[in-house]
Amino acid sequence: MKLLALQRAVARAVMQPLTRSERMQRKAPSGGRMSAYAARYIKPNDRLTSFERLEIYNRQYWFRVLGSLAEDFPGLRAVLGGRRFESMCKAYLTERPSRSFTLRNLGARLEAWLRQNPGWIRDRRVLALDMVRLEWADIEAFDGQAKPALRTEDLREAEPASLLLGIQPYVQLLELHYPADDLLLEVKHGDQTPDRASNAVQERRKRSKVRAVAKLEPAQIFLAVHRLDFSVYFRRIEREEFALLSALRSGKTVERAIESAFRKSSVPAADRAAFVQHSFQTWATLGWFCRPEAIVRGKKVREERA
Repeated sequence: MKLLALQRAVARAVMQPLTRSERMQRKAPSGGRMSAYAARYIKPNDRLTSFERLEIYNRQYWFRVLGSLAEDFPGLRAVLGGRRFESMCKAYLTERPSRSFTLRNLGARLEAWLRQNPGWIRDRRVLALDMVRLEWADIEAFDGQAKPALRTEDLREAEPASLLLGIQPYVQLLELHYPADDLLLEVKHGDQTPDRASNAVQERRKRSKVRAVAKLEPAQIFLAVHRLDFSVYFRRIEREEFALLSALRSGKTVERAIESAFRKSSVPAADRAAFVQHSFQTWATLGWFCRPEAIVRGKKVREERA
């Protein structure tokens, strides 16, 4: 048997969901007996049968991927509750098994899957989707690509009418309906606070915080998730800032981006120049600006032609 065929056969068994008692299923992926399936690929030893040896990997796979999702999405777990969250993760991983070499990407398709399977978030749909988007943005901001940052001096002599600016790939822009950022920080802080309270007490505290947030009236919240000095930060921004950054990221010139950002804006016309100047200075200081991809590609083409 070729190595690739062996790897695929073992992977099918290892990634097959466990039973309710967290043991390997007796039925093989092909429909026959798992004991016979295991004996085809795994040798027994003097202590364990082929089935038992394969079961070790099957159980460890599921314990690891479920643990990883719980670590990556503590806020969503708090919103759904521990039992429903675990059941949801099992269903998600059964339909969307890992296709990446790294556990980091396990939750990449979770938001889309929840939108297709809203029964898991039925009574807190908007809050749950806000949270899963925020927690995935947290992951992307933590280790997303960083390009060489433009300096404040690079912006002073440029003409807004023709200037294009890129936004760092790791900067995530979110429009939320609930203060999921505050809730997530409280959930994480509660897990990290050393006290003598039992896990049950801590879970009750989290449920209480979730209920308080869920009772709030939905409202627009604009958020930038970014990193600085190897730490991720949540930064609330104004609607105009969100629109401006989004327009720049979409490829609009600075002039066009400013025009679109202030349509139907409540910022007085007399204050807009100072608003833009302060915003650009802040973003440049944080290192959010980089050369846009179109300019980088064009420069590369010119260099290749030369």
